[in-house]
Amino acid sequence: MRRKLVVGNWKMNGNRRANAELLAGIEEAGPFVADVAVCAPFPYLSEVALSLQGDKHIGWGGQDCSSHEAGAYTGEVSAAMLAEFGCKYVIVGHSERRAYHAESDQLVADKAKIALAHKLIPIVCVGETLDEREANRTDKVVKRQMSAVIHTLGHCISQIVVAYEPVWAIGTGKTATPEQAQAVHGLLRTQLHAATPKSGEMQILYGGSVRPDNAAVLFSQPDIDGGLIGGASLKAADFTAICRAAA
Repeated sequence: MRRKLVVGNWKMNGNRRANAELLAGIEEAGPFVADVAVCAPFPYLSEVALSLQGDKHIGWGGQDCSSHEAGAYTGEVSAAMLAEFGCKYVIVGHSERRAYHAESDQLVADKAKIALAHKLIPIVCVGETLDEREANRTDKVVKRQMSAVIHTLGHCISQIVVAYEPVWAIGTGKTATPEQAQAVHGLLRTQLHAATPKSGEMQILYGGSVRPDNAAVLFSQPDIDGGLIGGASLKAADFTAICRAAA
């Protein structure tokens, strides 16, 4: 049976005091039955690592990484740097990176590959826009996004975590129904099954306005293995309630 995983994506939020209070609240509520992690802004990773280093139940990670090993790439952060700060996870291909930074499917796949090379677990995000859903292109879009990663990683594909995030449900208050979310998760599971015999062991997360009041029903779907949580991850009470819902 796959373990549930709940990951908080703080995005570009937080400050030193608020972060310390948030982490303290999460730690106080644990340990959890599900695997739990937080992905913090780069400047705070050192403090997050120091705060959580004695807690075996909560991991941490970055929100992105460069596709390059090192070099003249001003503003970029390498996978090796994240690994040096004890990161377990790194998010790649988030819809905000794809939209605001024009990241292609292949670039996302390259980032996943370099993350694996440095023993990080890439959380690979896929998802469709509202226009794509209304045009009945959801399946085509997410399969295309996933195909680039499968082709680039080959037999290593089973080492990633996948996160399905319908773009129209991120930060909007709208949430895919459990049936809508499960349909796409099932599609992804089938696609992964064709690529690896270990597809049944892979975690596929749902992200998109997950809240304490809808987490349990979403996580009860057969192919939804937890969540990538945005806004609700900034409030300890909400985030820990979601973590408990994944039990």
